[in-house]
Amino acid sequence: MPRAAGCPFDPAPALGAMLADGTITKVRLWDGKTPWVVTRHADQRALLSDPRISADVTLPAYPHTTAGQKAARTQATSFIAMDDPEHARLRRMVTSPFAIRRVEALRPAIQKIVDDLIDAMLAGPKPVDLVNAFALPVPSLVICELLGVPYADHEFFQANSKITINRNSTAEESLAAQRRIIDYLEDLVGEKLAHPGDDLLSDLAVKRVATGELTRHEAAKMGRLLLVAGHETTANMIALGTLALLQHPDQLTRVREADDPKQLARAVEELLRYLTIVHSGRRRVALEDIEIGGQTIRAGDGVVFPTDVGNRDTAAFPDPDRLDVDREARHHLAFGYGVHQCLGQPLARVELQVVYGTLYRRIPGLRLAVDLDQVPFKHDALVYGVYELPVTW
Repeated sequence: MPRAAGCPFDPAPALGAMLADGTITKVRLWDGKTPWVVTRHADQRALLSDPRISADVTLPAYPHTTAGQKAARTQATSFIAMDDPEHARLRRMVTSPFAIRRVEALRPAIQKIVDDLIDAMLAGPKPVDLVNAFALPVPSLVICELLGVPYADHEFFQANSKITINRNSTAEESLAAQRRIIDYLEDLVGEKLAHPGDDLLSDLAVKRVATGELTRHEAAKMGRLLLVAGHETTANMIALGTLALLQHPDQLTRVREADDPKQLARAVEELLRYLTIVHSGRRRVALEDIEIGGQTIRAGDGVVFPTDVGNRDTAAFPDPDRLDVDREARHHLAFGYGVHQCLGQPLARVELQVVYGTLYRRIPGLRLAVDLDQVPFKHDALVYGVYELPVTW
């Protein structure tokens, strides 16, 4: 469902119409499957936390986004595509580094990364592409440090990540890109076994692989999930959030002048709600018959939850199409909901708080160097954002 021309920050009008109608309806996907689409915020929360709704990508009715995604996700299944108890068992192995206290301890290091990249931009030529000069390096440096992945290899994993999340990638292209990342990480896990460090991959190698609880391949699959999700999502939020603020100068001023950390945190939550960059919907399968919204979702039916439009529900957010950085929006669904909600959300929040709290203060004259209609948006990617963001000051 395409977005409206000239409205790059809003969900597709067809989704908005479904939300306004309020009924749960079926749609037809690329492969002929006809899953239900649930648009209301309250219904999305209810079902995403319902154990009768499965995240198992191997179920016949699972509503895959593309052929490439179907191939990649079923060939290298990660814990986000499993149900409890196996999901919970594997997820627990990697939760500790993303705990709020641990992430808060990273704030000074994240601040230094942000400041150093801004220093480099200020010392360099103008205009500059904010994506490559800032938005992509920030989370890439952070997740590399956390996982123990050499940042020197960032071009390799960023290029392959882009292939795996592109809607136009064929099954063969997606599988090949995914295999390259997993092979790379499997070798790295082997190195960590021999020479462990203070990082998550070393922890998996020593505590899980060496004890036989995981194979090196399984540890590499977990590492791939964290590496790809850990830089792609935050990078897009940095660039797209900046663009949204540049298009709403009154809101940009509120963020730039925010002295209270709580006010800045509210701005981050509102931008997460307003943009909801995971714009292909959360996808599930019903395990039992479920009555909701006047409809019966039958056991075995696929279900799609477009949380971008759920985050524009007037029942949850008054005047939802307006960007309001003073809004209390913490109940948004940008990170999903229920047992499968984003593992890395504490890290993403701290990164965005540091970025939004620093970039516009240090470069108060930041502005677009091109017209908005010249900015290339990621309509063809599973994670929404921009490919380039030329800016100057």
